[in-house]
This record gives sequence, C-alpha cells and structure tokens, in this order.
Amino acid sequence: MTLEKNLKERIKELTCLYEVSSIIVNNDYKALDKTLYSIALSLRKSLQYSKNATVEIVSEPFHLISSALPKKTVSIESNISIFNEPKGFIRMHYPADKFTKKDFLKEEKKLLQNVAINVGDLLERVAIRENEAIIKRKMEHADRLSILGEITAGIAHELNTPLANILGFAELLKSKEPENTQTSKDLDKIINSAIFSREVVKKLMFFACEMPQNLGETDIVPVINEAMNLLDPTLKKNEVKYKVNLPKGEVLMKVDTIQLTQVIFNLVLNAIYFSPKNGQITVTLEETKKKIVLKIADEGPGITSELIPKIFQPFFTTKTVGDGSGLGLSVVHGIIKGHRGTIDYQSNNPTGAIFIITFPKQ
Repeated sequence: MTLEKNLKERIKELTCLYEVSSIIVNNDYKALDKTLYSIALSLRKSLQYSKNATVEIVSEPFHLISSALPKKTVSIESNISIFNEPKGFIRMHYPADKFTKKDFLKEEKKLLQNVAINVGDLLERVAIRENEAIIKRKMEHADRLSILGEITAGIAHELNTPLANILGFAELLKSKEPENTQTSKDLDKIINSAIFSREVVKKLMFFACEMPQNLGETDIVPVINEAMNLLDPTLKKNEVKYKVNLPKGEVLMKVDTIQLTQVIFNLVLNAIYFSPKNGQITVTLEETKKKIVLKIADEGPGITSELIPKIFQPFFTTKTVGDGSGLGLSVVHGIIKGHRGTIDYQSNNPTGAIFIITFPKQ
C-alpha cells in the first residue's frame, strides 16, 4: 500500500471514530435502533473496500445491517460487552467470492474493537437509564399505594359504624314485619345491600392493612380442603370442575388461617368467574426445603400482557360493571405480602391463568 493510500485509510478510520462519537453524544434514547444503524453505516464507510462491505450489529433486541448480506461472506467481528459480559457483536463482511480475511487491514480490526467498546458503553448507559426509570416508577407507585392505603383506612373506619347501624335496624324492623309483604321484601334488599357494602369495607381494611393477623403454626392442607369444600356448591352451580393436588402428609406453616382462606376464596371465585362451562380449576400445593408453593390454575381467557402489570392494583378490574370492586387481587397481594410471601401470574397452557403463591419456610 502506497503512503498516500495508507494516509487516506487512516483518515477514514479517524473520521469514523469521530462520527461514531458524535452519533453517540447526540443519541436519542427513544430511537436507539437508528443510532446503531448510523454507526453501522459510518463503520462501513471506513473500510478499504466499502462499496462491497456490509456491517452487522447484533445486541438483543437489535439486529441491524448496513446493506443486504451476501449468501457467503468472510468476516471479522468484535464482541459488544455490557457490564463486562458479552451481549452481542459487531461483524464486518465481504462477499466470499471476491475477498478473503486477509483483505481486512490490521487497523480496521482495531477500529472495529474501539467501536464495539463505544457501542457497549452506550448500551450500558441505556440499561442504567432504564433501571433508574423502573426504580422511579416503583417508588412512585409505592408512594401512591401508601397514600391510598391511608385514605382507604379512613374511609373504611368512617363507613363501618353507619353500615352496622343500617344493618342492625333493618334486621330489627324485619323481625317485626310479617313475611312476604312488600315492606319485608324491601327490607331484605336493604339488608343484602348493607351486607355487600360491609364486605367491601372488609376488603378495604384488608388492603389498608387494618385487619390484625392471628399467626400460628398450622397444617394448611385441611385449610385448603375446607375452603374448597365451602366453594363446592358455587363450582357446581357454575358447571366448573375442580381438582385438588395436595401432599399426603402435613404442610406446616405459620399462617393466619382466616386470611389464607380469604386468599383461596378470592382466587378461586375469580377463576370461576372467568372459567368456561366444564372448564377445570386446579389447586396444587407443593413443599420444598425452602418454600411452600400454592398454585391456582384455570382454563379461562387468561390475562393479556398489557394488563398483567395492573392486576394487583387496587380498584382495577376486568369484570363487568357491578361484578367486581377491583379489590380482590389487591387484598390477596396484601395478605400474602403480610406473610412474607409473593404472588406471580403465569399463562396456562393452552389457555387460562395460573396464580403462583410462594411462602418462604419460617
């Protein structure tokens, strides 16, 4: 290579490094694919045989190429490292029918390594920004829930006394009224509405962590069996089958049995609501040395991916108006959290939802 040609190649490489630095400095984090594509084009221009070259950048979820790839190529590549771990690569190609690896200059290999380092640094910054955004959203969500919990607790306390009075006086009036009169029927409506409202208040108090826990070492196998026996008439009425898979021996856990029953009721009633006729609900309890796992699966429509992050939010519901308060899963989440456990959603196969509750061993 002549001195003049060698100088031209060095200028192209320096120009490429300058361009890549400028592209990264002016990067729009919302259009990262465009940034990486611009880097690929700049790198391609720097090569000795740029008209025949193709530059490929791969780093999940991106896969960008500067031009169409020939069927057979010769190439060199450099890994993209993010937080010191390989998370992709940049590869430079020439058509295999015209070139060999020897056609790549040593300086081009060094340039490729430098650009890969710059791209890795960019993707690290992107990952840090995304993590910071996630943490910020979680903190904002926690703050909103805390404020909402305080407001909810106040509302629940304020409603409790008048509801108790309405229910008590309505039942007193009904005891003095002959059966099957219009007044008696109207009083039944008042009593049923008051009972429904009282249950909503109970849910509000569970959500606001105002219900005291009565924790004790308990075998939870009969607790689950008893809950399912109580739900049996509702399951039959809705023509939904169920299967319970429980260990033969004891599964001891420090738990508030009333609250655990509430969790099972809420999840199974939800599963019944969304189950098709003759669909099956499966309740499974598993125990390992470190944890206890309760799974409740149904064969309903499942939950779409965009709704999954919202399902444990208070007052969010996919049920029709009048069928749900949007507090059921929030209450479940609060109870499980109070037992130092976690609840996760998973899609059932081929259709349906699975709620997985995990309690750590004490």
